Order: sequence, then structure tokens, then C-alpha cells
Amino acid sequence: MQKLIREPGRYLVRQWNWKSALTSSLTRGLLFLFANLTAGWRAAVGAMTTEWIFRAITSGFYGSITQTLGEVEPAWQGSLVAMFLLPLISHSMEFGVHYLRGTAKLKTSIIASIVFTMFSTLFNVYAMRRGTMVVGKGTQSLVEDMKRMPRMIAGFVTAVPRQVLRTLRDRLA
Repeated sequence: MQKLIREPGRYLVRQWNWKSALTSSLTRGLLFLFANLTAGWRAAVGAMTTEWIFRAITSGFYGSITQTLGEVEPAWQGSLVAMFLLPLISHSMEFGVHYLRGTAKLKTSIIASIVFTMFSTLFNVYAMRRGTMVVGKGTQSLVEDMKRMPRMIAGFVTAVPRQVLRTLRDRLA
């Protein structure tokens, strides 16, 4: 975290995470589309487009911060900061943008976005700690990242049960 404070230009601009910007824009845009469908097609597409633009601009910065937090030791500290501080900032701005735009199902949209963030942030920290969805020198392409995604998802979903089993085994040994 100190890196971000000491060298914000390097970690927020030069390491702007375009992979996060692209994937976040696509997934969250769809989330806003579906959350607003009951308000009509025009409202849903408007909310989706607003979210695409908002996330395309901001998610690269959040991805850079998440990538840096993925290097924090112990890992749980970086995950904790990523899970609470980033969403607080992100969703406050997101609410403001959609409020000003007049998004029809604002409450539903923001709640869905927050729930999605709780899981996606932890997943991103997990994946980035393993070299997936990171940018910079020596990183792999987005296509290679996507090829690794099934293994990343499986590892993420089983991480807590594996840790519980490891802890039990160590205590019983």
C-alpha cells in the first residue's frame, strides 16, 4: 500500500490495469442491464452504457490498486483492504454517476453491484497473487489469462475449504 502512496503515477497510471477495465466494464454493464430490464429496454440499455463508460474509466485504476494489494503480506491484510476500501470508494462514485444519470432501478443496481464486488474483489486478489489478470513487464496476454480462468475459479472456490482442512490436519497432528 505504501507503494501506491509513494509512487501513485507508477502504480495508478503506468500500470493502469486495462484487463480489469475491460472485464469489469463488460460484466458490470450486463449486471446493470439485467437489473434495469423491468424499467424498460431503453432504461436498461442506458444504465448498461453508463456503467460501461464509468467502469472503463475507473476500473483500470482499481485493478492497479488491487494488483498492488495482492502483493501485501500477509495476504489477508491486502484482501481486507481491497474488499472494503476500494468498494466504498468505487460504489460511492458509481451511485453518484447513476443518480445523476437517472438510472431507474438504482437501489437494485447498486446492491447487485456491491454483492458482485464482494466476491469479484477477493477473486481478483486471489488471481493476481498467482499472476493472472495482472499487467506490466513479464505478464501474460489476456487470452492466456482466460485460458487459466477455469483453474483460477476452481482454486478460489476451494481455497477456504482447503485451508480449513489444512488447519484441522495440523491441529490433529
